[in-house]
Amino acid sequence: MEPNLTDPVQLTAELIRCPSVTPDEGGALVLLQDVLTQAGFDCTRVDRGETANLYARWGAKGEARSFGFNGHTDVVPVGDAAAWSQPPFSANVVDGVMYGRGTTDMKSGVAAFAAAAVDFVRDTPPEGAIILAITGDEEGPATDGTVALLDWMADQQEAMSVCLVGEPTCPNEMGEMMKIGRRGSLTAYFTATGVQGHVAYPHRALNPVPALARLMDRLSSHVLDEGTDHFDPSTLAVTTFDTGNPATNVIPADCRATVNIRFNDAHTPDSLTAWLQQQVDQISAEMGVQITTEISVSGDSFVTPPGAFVDLVANAVQAETGRVPELSTSGGTSDARFMKNHCPVVEFGLVGKTMHQVDERVEVAQIEQLKAIYTRILQDYFA
Repeated sequence: MEPNLTDPVQLTAELIRCPSVTPDEGGALVLLQDVLTQAGFDCTRVDRGETANLYARWGAKGEARSFGFNGHTDVVPVGDAAAWSQPPFSANVVDGVMYGRGTTDMKSGVAAFAAAAVDFVRDTPPEGAIILAITGDEEGPATDGTVALLDWMADQQEAMSVCLVGEPTCPNEMGEMMKIGRRGSLTAYFTATGVQGHVAYPHRALNPVPALARLMDRLSSHVLDEGTDHFDPSTLAVTTFDTGNPATNVIPADCRATVNIRFNDAHTPDSLTAWLQQQVDQISAEMGVQITTEISVSGDSFVTPPGAFVDLVANAVQAETGRVPELSTSGGTSDARFMKNHCPVVEFGLVGKTMHQVDERVEVAQIEQLKAIYTRILQDYFA
């Protein structure tokens, strides 16, 4: 590597050695702020609650064209540290592979786009701005992370024209897949309330279990849709069913169940909430059991339609990897669900096979390749 280039592998290793398990900052954002400040970026800590966030901009405020990167430095817990073949915060490299919590999700991505941005503004200062919005709360509640950054940006009249989120997106090989959208996620919590009693005298009780079981069967048997132009079919999963009743001779007074729906753009949180309540009302009327519902929405579905921005990223990926990336909306939620309210957003990053696992790891060559892709994207955007 030429000595004047910022090394994304070294920066990844330095970030891995920061134990930034949500919500601890762990020194990761302090490190990035130092690197970016030295490169001429104006950096602001946008901390809210227990969450540390960093906003960095190169270029004058209010530039007509501004390219944004978004990512996170917080990581999930390591689990059983003794089960790791390498210490989880060591960033040890074995046979060309770096081990450590966050190597894949997503400190390599942050290091790659930070290194690309630093070198790009030094070597070819663009007519426009480059913005890095980095949070410490993506793996946690996500209430004071990217959301806080966007709130601050609105107050300060800071804006991105487009945004690339550096989450791992490739299933097995670099360049296989980029995300142009994500499914929404809705969780519904149900409590069915009856009358407790002795199982030998069921006429003196009202058992809530059959009512809630019938509701769960009805919900999980329903086909929400057949998929849409950019999305696979929506899914509903029953994730828990519990009475908390250890006695075999007691009809319980209440029981609880939870379902999670991953939904496409055929639905909205409001339409799904209305459908769920309709099913609840029907079961309650049929079986005489009161069922209450609480709804939590962690993200709406969205898609950035194929066009100039999507093509720009896809072409850069193909140029550097030789693969035409699949335009996907699969997977879980990411902070792209917040960025889409601000500007067009896509996601592209590393192979994500080992994220959140014991021995999370990444091929060193992939980190260098990812920086090259991000560099080409910046070059093409500001060309």
